[in-house]
Formats: sequence, C-alpha cells, structure tokens
Amino acid sequence: MPDENRVMEFLERVVADNAAAFAGVSTSLGIRLGLYEAMAGAGALTSEELAEKTGLVERYVREWLAAQVAGAYVLHDSETNTYVLPDAHAAVLADSSLPTYVGGGFTMLKALYGAEEALASAYRNGGGVSWQEYGPELAEGVAAFFKPGYEAVLVQEWLPAMEGVEAKLRRGASVADVGCGFGHSTVLMAKAFPESRFHGFDFHPPSIEAARKLAAEAGLGDRVTFEVAAAHDFPGAAYDLVTFFDCLHDLGDPAAALKRVEETLADDGSCLVVEPNVSAEPGENIHPIGRSFASTSAVLCLPAAMAQDGPYALGNHPGQDALKEIAAEVGLNHWKLAVETLTNRIYDVKRH
Repeated sequence: MPDENRVMEFLERVVADNAAAFAGVSTSLGIRLGLYEAMAGAGALTSEELAEKTGLVERYVREWLAAQVAGAYVLHDSETNTYVLPDAHAAVLADSSLPTYVGGGFTMLKALYGAEEALASAYRNGGGVSWQEYGPELAEGVAAFFKPGYEAVLVQEWLPAMEGVEAKLRRGASVADVGCGFGHSTVLMAKAFPESRFHGFDFHPPSIEAARKLAAEAGLGDRVTFEVAAAHDFPGAAYDLVTFFDCLHDLGDPAAALKRVEETLADDGSCLVVEPNVSAEPGENIHPIGRSFASTSAVLCLPAAMAQDGPYALGNHPGQDALKEIAAEVGLNHWKLAVETLTNRIYDVKRH
C-alpha cells in the first residue's frame, strides 16, 4: 500500500493543477474580452463599472471576478464590494508591450484542448497533427506568447551576441527569417537595422497574411517581404543571416532546413537558432519552465513534426548535441552557444 501522507501530498498538488487548468479558460476570456486591460491602472471597480467599461454583461463579469479573486489574480474589498487588479499583475496579464506579459500562453489553450481527439488518434496510430488542424487561435496565441520576449532581448542581447552579425546588419545585410509566423521577429529586426533587407518565410498562409499586414502598418513594405515557403526550399541566396526562432525543432526534417541554410548563406554568413532552454534529460526539467515546454512538446511540437512525415521527430527538448550533430551533417560545422536566458538558448551557427 502506498504511504498515505505521500498520496495526500500528491493529491493536493494534482488538485491544484486541476484548478489551474480550469482557471486557464477564465484567464483566456479575461485577455480576449479586455477585462484585465480595462482593470489595469483603473483602481477599485465594481462589477457594474467593469461591465460598463468592457461592454459585457454584468452578471458574467461578476462571476468572472469571483474566479479571479479565488486565484488571487484580482483583489476584492468586501466593504465596498470593489475589485482591483494590482499593477504587478497587470504587467503580466494586461500589457502586451511588456516582456513579462504571458497572455498568449492562455489564448492558445483553446486550440490545444480542441485538438485532443486528433492528438489521441495520433498517439494511437503514430500519425501527426498538422499546424492547421489546431485552429486559428494557435497561431495567434503563439505569436502573442513569444512577441514580448523577442521585443525585450532580440535586438538588445541576442543579435549582439552573434559574432560579427550586428555590424553587418548596421552596414546593410540580407536576412531570411525562416518560420517567421506573424512576422514579429522579422519586423523587430527591420526596425532596428534600417540599412538591411529582410525576407520572412512560413508554410502557414494565414500567418504570412498577418505578417504582411504587420510590416505594412510599420511602414516597412519597401525592405521587408513575406512569402509562403517551406523551411527546406525557401528562396534566395547569399544571405548574411538566416534565423530560426523557436521553430527548428517543429520541423519534420530539420536537416533539410539546415541544408537549405548551408546552400543559401553568404560565404561568411551566420545562422541564428533560437530553441527552448530545456534539457534532453527529463529529470532536469522538473520546474515550471521545463514543465511548460515539455507539456507543449507533447501536444504540439512533436505532433506537428510527425505530421510532416520527415525523418526526425525531435520534440522541443532534443538537446544541443542532437541539433549540433544534424547541423554538422549538412556542412554547418561551427555551432556555438551565443547566449541563454531562462527560457531560451541562442546558437550561433556557421559553415566553419
């Protein structure tokens, strides 16, 4: 018989996880409906005032607030029957311009939970679940999830850590952003380096449409282009920099993608590979960030790669050695960890 104390300890943890899973839907609604945004900096509000600010039905708003109070996301004053979203909480849930914002991690939940039947079938028959099968909320949520982090460190830390890359970009370079999604990484680089030209590629047409709109709104249409293309045959030549932002591991054939990099790089060109900062050893990922990435890999990264019928199915935590070996096989023999953060490892990859 198992130890009763250990059973109860584990039960408490699982119940807490279950509560968080239920609460995730309410959090996603709060983001999508602008509830957190409306509360940010507004001080104490009644449910009626918040409903008026957001144009929502007061009875639903009141119930949503009760759930938020139960999770200590929102504070409640019983004497005045008012609710406050603390500034520290608003920095995480309401302001997408801050690097601490994690809203996208919740708004993508609908797509992941909605794919459960397809995922169950894939687990049984060895097939995959393609990106398009998850629904539009996935691409939107992924873009929103990664954007704040890229804004905080891409130009400020990651590119300067790449050997010789920043100087080239300032002089004027040609850049391919492979797997660009909604184009946030591409546009960030283009804004920072006005002498360079940028080309974003993604196999997902709706993402490319969103990226083109983003570039147009930023007034960058003259030197930023977006095109539907797969990672193994994106067009162009003599790129000074090719980038993969949190996407190389999602490919069914990352070797083919890196081979295409080797074919299209300028003689002294570089490849920037951004990957999750998680370990290939499962026991080293027993912490919130590791759990988040490993869980996402099981329901998104691996199934998406399996759907591409490639020779690889890496998941998002294959480890540096596995990626380095694949790169070397296609002629990219220089593999260096340029910098790392709590969530990412950034590699500087070259031919030699």
